[in-house]
Parts: sequence; C-alpha cells; structure tokens
Amino acid sequence: MLKETKKLILNLKILRFFIIPTILVSIPFFNNNQDVKAGLEIQWNQDSNLRQLKWFQKEDRRKFRNTLYFFLRPSDRRTDLLKINLAIPKTFKSTLKNEKISFCKVRIGGFENRTKCLEDIPADIEINTDESGLRSLDIYPYSPIPSNKDSFAIVLKVFNPKRSGLYQFHSYGQPKGESFSSYLGSWTIVID
Repeated sequence: MLKETKKLILNLKILRFFIIPTILVSIPFFNNNQDVKAGLEIQWNQDSNLRQLKWFQKEDRRKFRNTLYFFLRPSDRRTDLLKINLAIPKTFKSTLKNEKISFCKVRIGGFENRTKCLEDIPADIEINTDESGLRSLDIYPYSPIPSNKDSFAIVLKVFNPKRSGLYQFHSYGQPKGESFSSYLGSWTIVID
C-alpha cells in the first residue's frame, strides 16, 4: 500500500511537471488582443523642411465616422493670418461638405480634459478641386486670426477612407500685409 501511494505521488509530480507549463504557455493564445498600438513613431529625414503640426482624431478605423482636429497652436503662427489653406492628399477619398467643416478656437485635450471647440470662428470656407484631382480647403475668417496664446483648429467631420494608411495634410497661411501664402506645417494622420 505504501509503495502504491509513493508511485501515485510520483506520477502526480511528473504530470504536474508537464501540465503547468503547457497551461502557462497557452494562456497568451487565448487572450487574442488585436488593438495593440506601438509606442514608437518613426520619422524619416528629420532635417527636411517638413514641420510637423499637432492633430487629433476620434476614430482611426477604416470607413468609420470621424472628427479630425487640425490644430494651429500659438507656436505655429508667427503673425496674424488672413487666410488658411489646407491641402488634402489625393488618396484621402472621403466626401467633404461645407456644413461638416468648421473653424474654431479650441481647447487641446490631455489627461484631464477632452479636446473641445470653445468658440466657432465665423469664416468663409471653399472646397477647391483642380483638374488633377487634388483638393484643398480655403478658409477666410471674417477677422484676422491673431498671433496670441489661443489655439485654433480646422475641424472635419467625415467618414474615414476605405484604404488604411498614412495621409499627409499640408497647411499654408497668408500673413497680414502679404499677398502670398507661406508654409505653416503638415499633419500626418493614421487610418488603420
């Protein structure tokens, strides 16, 4: 009887040696998390004339309703602006409507609060399309955008394109007292 008990205990130890590692190894396969985001952003050619601006989007999945905020912070504006031009990439295939585009004074969100338009800025908005298919937005505020400590945003309410990828939007601004627009910066948004 004692011999059988020792044999049973030995068999349980051997069985435990094989079963526990098998269970521990298989746990990650049961927890299939597809929404893992990388914490590293890679940029090529840091010495180029490309100036990266801040942006925020509510949804980054394909074909979902999205609200895009393209920020113009005080550090992005050196003088008062009479006009802002937003160049939309050719591959960003989404329908733009004037009633879904706005320009506002914005509070940029963070850990404690959300991104929110504080005050709509009255402006004329034009959607331009040239013969090559390139689109752009011209925003003419009724009064010049001051170069003070307020942040402003161009807000687009659109459906995300069907194709995932990186989309780079460029911004140009016409300073007060000038007849031409100069480069303000670029936003690179990601659609998964």
